[in-house]
Amino acid sequence: MPLVAGVDSSTQSTKVEIRDLETGEVRGFGSAAHPTVTPPCSEQDPQSWWSAFELAWGDAVGSNAGEVVAISVAGQQHGMVALDVEDRPVHPAKLWNDTESAPDAAWLLDRIGAAVTDAPALGGRRAWADAVGSVPVAAFTVTKLSWLHRTRPEAWAQVARVLLPHDYLTHRLTGGYTTDRGDASGTGYWSPRTGEYRFDLLALIDGDRDWSGVVPDVLGPLDVAGSWQGRTVAVGTGDNMAAALGLGVVVGEAVVSIGTSGTAYTVSPTPTADAGGEVAGFADATGHFLPLVCTSNAAKVLDAISRILGVDHAEFDRLALDAGPGGPVLLPYLDGERTPDRPQATGILAGLRSDVSRAQVARAAADGVACGLLDALDALDRVTAAPSRIVLTGGGARSVALRSVIAGLVDAPVVRADVAEAVATGAAVQAASALEQVEPSVIQQRWGLGAAEIVEGTDSGDLRERYAALRDA
Repeated sequence: MPLVAGVDSSTQSTKVEIRDLETGEVRGFGSAAHPTVTPPCSEQDPQSWWSAFELAWGDAVGSNAGEVVAISVAGQQHGMVALDVEDRPVHPAKLWNDTESAPDAAWLLDRIGAAVTDAPALGGRRAWADAVGSVPVAAFTVTKLSWLHRTRPEAWAQVARVLLPHDYLTHRLTGGYTTDRGDASGTGYWSPRTGEYRFDLLALIDGDRDWSGVVPDVLGPLDVAGSWQGRTVAVGTGDNMAAALGLGVVVGEAVVSIGTSGTAYTVSPTPTADAGGEVAGFADATGHFLPLVCTSNAAKVLDAISRILGVDHAEFDRLALDAGPGGPVLLPYLDGERTPDRPQATGILAGLRSDVSRAQVARAAADGVACGLLDALDALDRVTAAPSRIVLTGGGARSVALRSVIAGLVDAPVVRADVAEAVATGAAVQAASALEQVEPSVIQQRWGLGAAEIVEGTDSGDLRERYAALRDA
């Protein structure tokens, strides 16, 4: 029976999911950890991703390796993998949550703004949004390239190729240099609207370099990147784009993904360009578009507060659910924040009184993460239609407390997806789609993706008003 493999290479680990090509049944799973990182400097050796893949692959396939006929890699967006002429990293890969390039984001806005308007700050944001659908912040690859050019001139001189994390792993499989429109749209120098690189933006960093030979080829959604040990290798994509495939979301639905970071996104038939910078105008992995808002602090906030309280996740949930509304308010920007753009921010716990309880602190964590994610949904609503349904996914969605707070604060129905590993599942969908040369929707329908359970909400009183007052203080 033929099988397909989906790979999810995230900040924390590489996961491999094996599915039956015909039925979609999960036939194997493996996971291996990546080195731990903590912003503002968040770097990993790309070789560690390949080592993790090899371990996860071995655990996932077992004795069935010969039955796997196609594979696709989804990876964390934005990261910078700069290679020399022999494909060796000239510097450890800068990850999306590395904030050392925050000054470079501001510098790039000034550079383009000064060229198009007498008001550089406003003009820069508008110009970047018009050019590539997004306003670059420290997460974007273009800012990390600027950082490397500015701070590591010897390494910069050796740069021959620049890849994204998923591109790197696909390269290790095929030997080629390819990417897809979804992941390319998160670089800050590829336009979802035109489907072309903006070499003029890269020239702001280094005008003497021929960038056309540095960046990977952008393949189409059904294109094959190459082969690995006789298996078809699909083009791959970014993690959020893969998750949309794995969840089977349709136009009009919004997804809130609660991992280490949080994202809110929707599938759109048209491109978006938010000069305010909150909504990134990405492309998706099917030919449509994926306007997205990202927060840096989501499930890791629950993990941190659980550690401080000395409880596991189940006890954290029990505590948070025992506390009623109206307690302390947590602004959860523990390691800086991407939306809003506050890379140097820290967390704030306000409203403490002498009778504060452990349950109230747990509830404050769930409330704070929920409000940060709902701020992201609000930003998304400003450039797209209000969602018909909100789908929760990711490890943080396992928290009953968090998902019930979210459901109680929105008007649309809230559901929790029943796909355990949405990114890896989406990569498997892409692998099957490329193998059979059919639209991903054909695979999604055949595998029965898109099912979810309804989430009941809990009363949170005036939480959003109190949170907004703390956020805007």
